[in-house]
Amino acid sequence: MKDSLQVGITGSDTTTVTDDMSPPHLPVKVLSTPNMVQLIEATCLMTAQQHLDDGETTVGVHVCVSHAAAAMSGEDVEVGCELAEIDRKRLVFNTTVTSGDKVLSEGTHQRFVVSAGSFG
Repeated sequence: MKDSLQVGITGSDTTTVTDDMSPPHLPVKVLSTPNMVQLIEATCLMTAQQHLDDGETTVGVHVCVSHAAAAMSGEDVEVGCELAEIDRKRLVFNTTVTSGDKVLSEGTHQRFVVSAGSFG
């Protein structure tokens, strides 16, 4: 891990919700919870990755988020994260997902730093 991996680093990403991100059992096209969690994980991964040494990456180990509002297909959602804690190789991010003025999600996501070569 690089010295730049510090509590307080932030990241964000904006994605447009598409029809294929919707649960198939609903009559309207909205962002599903699994797809929202995937966006949260991807944003936290991207945020941490630039502060890791070559050959290191992170894996998700815990997700605790709400899903309090809907984002319709065609709407942009912004995922934000802030590194709140570093405990050896465990990283804890505070996360938010918004669409305009709506707060879709708030919570935490934990990732663990691993050797990328340890898989395979």
